[in-house]
Amino acid sequence: MNFLLDGRLSLITPEGVRLQLVPAGPVVRAYAWVIDFAAWGLGASILISVLGAIIPSQKLFNGVTALLFFFAYWAYPVLCEVYAGGRTLGKQVLGLQVLRADGLPVRWRESVLRNLLMVADFLPLFYASGLLAMLCDRHFRRLGDIVAGTQVVYRDKPPKRVDMANAAPLPLPFPLTPEQQRALADLFARESRLPHGRMLELADIAEALTGREGEASLERLRGMAAGLVR
Repeated sequence: MNFLLDGRLSLITPEGVRLQLVPAGPVVRAYAWVIDFAAWGLGASILISVLGAIIPSQKLFNGVTALLFFFAYWAYPVLCEVYAGGRTLGKQVLGLQVLRADGLPVRWRESVLRNLLMVADFLPLFYASGLLAMLCDRHFRRLGDIVAGTQVVYRDKPPKRVDMANAAPLPLPFPLTPEQQRALADLFARESRLPHGRMLELADIAEALTGREGEASLERLRGMAAGLVR
């Protein structure tokens, strides 16, 4: 099950977990393609120089380079998507990745299929068919993505690690749910933007957790939060 919400693709997995993904549009994907093509061109130039030095026959040189260029052109994105988390160099630079329609990593079948169909996306000229398909599809999928059941999305940035200043980590007196642990860590991540009086009020509310009141409760909460983020 999936639907768009505020520009994000929301997926509900069979386990009931909601994934929110942001589909990548044509412009940013074009930039990623330019980076990938430049990297491929650089590699091709180096390969030509090496082969030219070791293959004396011009006909043999032309045949070998043609075959290697053909396989390299298709193998590069497939190997990157399967072994590098759905990211070619261009997608890595721009924070994109290829996923299956259900939000899972792409496998050999999906990656090979979507990249072989780049020929259809290119027709009749300069990826006109692929661009038209992306503009007509609400997930910005080109023909290869539609057939292979894949999509290109923005990668989630890993959350920044929050260090609790001047706080020694303390163990929790009893287990907390993941939501409660997240709320505790987020409280001190926002501490610099909250009035100290409000922090004390919240510390008093947490007396059952800390066994203290006022500043003493606040310090114990800070230590517990430090233990959660380290």
